[in-house]
Amino acid sequence: MPTTTTARKMAMGFDEVTEEPHFEVTSFRVKKKIFATMNEPEKRMTIKLSAADQDVFCTFDAMVVYPVPNAWGKQGWTHVNLQTIRKEMLQDILTVAYCTVAPKKLADKYRIE
Repeated sequence: MPTTTTARKMAMGFDEVTEEPHFEVTSFRVKKKIFATMNEPEKRMTIKLSAADQDVFCTFDAMVVYPVPNAWGKQGWTHVNLQTIRKEMLQDILTVAYCTVAPKKLADKYRIE
């Protein structure tokens, strides 16, 4: 299971990502658009996915990946439990989230087919 330090390095590993405060959490952005946030005390990330990608990732295990339980969740925002997710799966979900919000030119470098 990845630590918050590892999760931060993974999120920052994409092109043109910035780390900025977002209310009481840290956000990871590409071209000013948030693709992930991290709540370090709760050891949880919140990831922006399309509805289809959210459905795919959330079928894995509701204790690992699950929609935010409100209107934000219906918009694709998805919680990831850093205490239970495998590092490889976190890399996949971060890649999909980055590609969801990044401009096509940047996303094409990382797109998972």
